[in-house]
Amino acid sequence: MKNLIIVSLAITAVSFTACNNNKSTSTSTATDSTKTANTPGQSATSSKPATAVNGLVGSYLELKNALAQDNSKDAATAGKALADGFGKFDKSALSATQKKSFEDIADDAHEMAEHIGESAGKLPHQREHFDMLSKDMYDLVKLFGAGRSLFVDHCPMYNDKKGAIWLSESKEIKNPYMGSGMSTCGNVKEELK
Repeated sequence: MKNLIIVSLAITAVSFTACNNNKSTSTSTATDSTKTANTPGQSATSSKPATAVNGLVGSYLELKNALAQDNSKDAATAGKALADGFGKFDKSALSATQKKSFEDIADDAHEMAEHIGESAGKLPHQREHFDMLSKDMYDLVKLFGAGRSLFVDHCPMYNDKKGAIWLSESKEIKNPYMGSGMSTCGNVKEELK
């Protein structure tokens, strides 16, 4: 009888120990899955500015395409939409440093987009502001990303051969500075991913 009690206690002790090991494994697994669950959340947070910038890029590309087609009225409409987008940009996901950088770029870009929006019928004037706006948009995308691939194109002829850049959604050159007169003038300088 003593042996039966000792064997029973031994089995109980082994079972208890095994259960505790399972619990610690479960806890460990739960902790690991929490870590895994946080990673995509952190990634989503870090990509939020890129998603917001992508909305601005959409308006910018509409503006670029309107200028490439010599359509001053559509360029003005897209310029207004872009200026509005800068005004409503959600900066809550940005760190203090990112917010400062964004505001430095956005103040100037907002002003350029606003001028383009107010200048329907004045293609040369719209293109002057588009040149400066494109540099700001390039800086913005380099800093935050855009959540999409973009091409940085260069026109060597614009502004008395000083040249100018623009962002494009495709490799095909559609020059917004020269319009239909020299629509394919330019080359791809860089791809932004």
